[in-house]
Amino acid sequence: MFQQANRPGWVEVIAGVMFSGKSEELIRRVRRAVIARKQVQVFKSHLDARYAGLFSVSSHDGVTVEAEPVDSAEEIARRLRDTTEVVAVDEAQFLDDGIVDLANRLADRGVRHPQSTARQRQARAVGQSDHHGGGAGEL
Repeated sequence: MFQQANRPGWVEVIAGVMFSGKSEELIRRVRRAVIARKQVQVFKSHLDARYAGLFSVSSHDGVTVEAEPVDSAEEIARRLRDTTEVVAVDEAQFLDDGIVDLANRLADRGVRHPQSTARQRQARAVGQSDHHGGGAGEL
């Protein structure tokens, strides 16, 4: 994990190939944040209604967490509560490129932002430079 000294929050990217456990890892991090009594909001693309439906993120083994379906980074920004400390986004590759700017703005405000994505270009755009190929990567 990489955190700039002058940035109060940070961005975490969970990247990997299909069926590598990205959503499962995102759910694990969300649950840990909830256990730590952090205010958490989870978002996902409105295009992803697999497994447990449109209003939850689900892993292949059936573990779920509630989520808000959105169609853009701007919609995430509009729905954010002032008290939110952790913003999680599943399948970020289905959202527009504004997700990179939003993630960085949230980190600058002190918000932790884990997101799962299969798109390596997004991971590099927020600072990851040493991840080459499949498997999980984290920033």
